[in-house]
Amino acid sequence: MPHVGNIRTALYSWLWARRTGGQFIVRIEDTDRERFSPEAEKAILESLRWLGIDWDEGPEVGGPHGPYIQSQRLPIYQAAAEKLIAEGHAYRCWCTRERLEEMRAAQTAAKLPPGYDRACRNLTPEQKAENEASGLPSVVRFAVPLSGTTTFTDVVRGEISFENALLDDYVLLKSDGYPTYQLAAPLDDHLMGITHVVRGEEWISSAPKNIMVVRAMGGQVPQYAHMPLILGADGKKLSKRNGDTEVLDFREKGYLPEVMVNLLALLGWSEGQDREVYSVDELKKVFDLSGVSRSPAVFDTDKLNWLNGLTIRAMSVSDLAERCLPYLQKAGLVPDPLPEEMRAYVESVVALEQERMKRLDEAPEVTEFFFVDELRWEDKALRRVQDEGAKSVLADVASAVEAVSDQDWSLVSVEAAVRSVIEARGVKAGEVIHPTRAAVTGRTFGPGLFETMHVLGKAKCVKRLRATC
Repeated sequence: MPHVGNIRTALYSWLWARRTGGQFIVRIEDTDRERFSPEAEKAILESLRWLGIDWDEGPEVGGPHGPYIQSQRLPIYQAAAEKLIAEGHAYRCWCTRERLEEMRAAQTAAKLPPGYDRACRNLTPEQKAENEASGLPSVVRFAVPLSGTTTFTDVVRGEISFENALLDDYVLLKSDGYPTYQLAAPLDDHLMGITHVVRGEEWISSAPKNIMVVRAMGGQVPQYAHMPLILGADGKKLSKRNGDTEVLDFREKGYLPEVMVNLLALLGWSEGQDREVYSVDELKKVFDLSGVSRSPAVFDTDKLNWLNGLTIRAMSVSDLAERCLPYLQKAGLVPDPLPEEMRAYVESVVALEQERMKRLDEAPEVTEFFFVDELRWEDKALRRVQDEGAKSVLADVASAVEAVSDQDWSLVSVEAAVRSVIEARGVKAGEVIHPTRAAVTGRTFGPGLFETMHVLGKAKCVKRLRATC
């Protein structure tokens, strides 16, 4: 499933394409059939859509370089493998799994670096013909040059060189006809005209192998940009154990997509200014791969919550209410679809909680008492209204509120009614306000009492007050 790391990589590719006027291509790499999951494929596209990352070519969009799902491109990879064999860049390997395991065990015992011993690379034409005639299963390996270096300039890390003699003759095509990443990715990059490959730093060791394939196919080597690791708060590589979750989990938790884009963009990139808040449009204008750091970035949940709360407070009430709706509907607090005549009430409710909300998924919890007939009481609030002294106070408040005409029900009239009880009793305001809040909300904390009662409406306020006295 798509997680913070690979979606950040997609985001950087997308921002770079948008900044430079390029094309952002989505390609589903599903040739590892043991790890393949149809659900993951759907989640990738859904994650991108949620974040507003649109693609110019790819699944559901099409384009001149399709198909964009690698498992649908098997004939292309198989033909490329045959071409590489014919031109001497690759060869068939018939070594069994048992032989390879014995070879690695012997290398380990001799304290030698593990790697294929190139036994099949040196077979005679007669031996190759015999193996082919026997129908033995085989893989295709790349014939790595035995000397020299493979050098490339990484956009983030500068010049990187690999000694060819230290590289294995890696597998390009498996015995089941499916390619490995080392064939499929660079071949597709070549065929699709990819100019920039943005990926995690764990793929640096694959770069020389990818470059060899592209050059063998007569293609132009793309520019590679290997992104820094993302660490958890504990300083270790981000994982489920220390906070990593699938990107769509953040949607479920009520984070805004534009906030996720903002935070992900800053996980390893800087414009060179002391700035933490960007809109998506701003990022598309200023993002540059040259601003990506080599150092690991820390995924900071506290910063995510701060950014999310900041953005929520800056939103229009109508926009915030619209975004809270799915959470309120899922909780069964409002109908789906929402009747138009109820929209103004929902917006009034959300407006009262806007300053306190950090995530959209908090909406059902903090607004529940506005929508239900039966309150879910906090223990402290229940004790407050059950106090004998409070009952007479609440009876007076109920009478004062009931006396306000329906036509005159306003924030001013609600406050005047409650304060008339405070004045008549000659007590501190809290001795009336605290039990009244408990009675009408079932809670001891929330938005301003008078604003809350005004939005709740006269009928609900009177009913709840009478029920407690």
